[in-house]
Amino acid sequence: MLLVTAFSVKYLMPRHEKIAYFDCFAGISGDMCLGALVDAGVDLSDIKKGLKKLPIQNYSLASKKVLRGGISATKVDVIMKGSGVKSKTHGGQGSRATKWKDIEKIIKTSQLSEKIKQKGLHIFKKLFEAEARVHGEPFDKVHLHELGGIDCLVDIFGALIGLDILGIEKIYVSSINLGSGSVKTEHGILPVPAPATAELLKGYPVYSSEIPFELTTPTGAAIISGINADPYSLSKITIEKIGYGAGNKDIANMPNTLRILIGKEANAGGSEEFVTVIETNIDDMNPQFYEYVMEMLFKAGAHDVFLENIIMKKGRPAVKLTVISEEGDIEKLSSILFQETTTIGLRFYKAHRRTLDRKIKKIKTKYGDVRIKVSTSKGNIVNISPEYEDLKAIAKKTKIPIKKIAEEIHLQTNSKSQAPNPKHY
Repeated sequence: MLLVTAFSVKYLMPRHEKIAYFDCFAGISGDMCLGALVDAGVDLSDIKKGLKKLPIQNYSLASKKVLRGGISATKVDVIMKGSGVKSKTHGGQGSRATKWKDIEKIIKTSQLSEKIKQKGLHIFKKLFEAEARVHGEPFDKVHLHELGGIDCLVDIFGALIGLDILGIEKIYVSSINLGSGSVKTEHGILPVPAPATAELLKGYPVYSSEIPFELTTPTGAAIISGINADPYSLSKITIEKIGYGAGNKDIANMPNTLRILIGKEANAGGSEEFVTVIETNIDDMNPQFYEYVMEMLFKAGAHDVFLENIIMKKGRPAVKLTVISEEGDIEKLSSILFQETTTIGLRFYKAHRRTLDRKIKKIKTKYGDVRIKVSTSKGNIVNISPEYEDLKAIAKKTKIPIKKIAEEIHLQTNSKSQAPNPKHY
């Protein structure tokens, strides 16, 4: 007799993620981000308290209510009293921390939580990498130039602390308004977007409005890029709070603000996301190699890999190899395909996918413990399927045909008298 244990409620209830949506219709900067978070309900004193865990000094934070294009918004300013770093290296005597080694030391020696430290290091690393690529300098030599080390630290870590206070788990971002015209930098007059900004926003939808100002700054771009904001879609959201962070200029015919929507996203029917599909047609490779190639691709992070028989030009039989991956894994998966197969070209396109929520549970059977995959939609069980490897092990041990074991488990897990009632969960 198969005994099915009751499934824990926490696995089958709809998932409600706390999300933030960055509406960048007027761009984004570090101070706009801080202002929007404060406007959405984060107490500025809590951000100040968090920032005290960084070994920096000679600055203060101030906020005030302003109007931008008729919209009430919060303006947060980082007021530099001179620059200083509480460290043996800098001694807090008016120096500016503008190299990676300086920033890294400040972050690693801070009293911030490990989670916020790692996020901050990730953002600053992306920022320095962008500056190094743009200026053709070694990573460890490049300076932040227009981005003063201290105010940049305050902007970025203030944003991370504010998001943490709000309990944000997922972040979305709209298309980003870059502005237009030119901006004065230490390297002279440069076009908008500034080169580092453009570098940081690779992969994000952007546009250039007719407003002749720099609306998106490198710091703002670094925050969006570094927190891995989803640039593709905003699912259903129950809005709880809205915050407007003011920019420096009052622009005619448009509120110069960053809007942040805070709420919960019901992931009741599973999850929706964009993935990248990589395809290639191969007609000249030993078919014995495919198993090894697929194994390598899965180990490198591919969601799925599959093969299809196709007919190419001149009637040549071939195989279409398809890989489903995250955008961030494209380079390493492409490298494997070029190195391990005979292909000379790859195709890429984005696909929108929807998946059911899935959890692995163990059940007790007369054969011993068996893992089953429980798929749910809107909190209700949709499918229950036993894990193949467990079925195979039982079949080898008992000499019972694997299909009979699978049929028995399917029958009893779906039996009303044995399986838990999905509606109870």
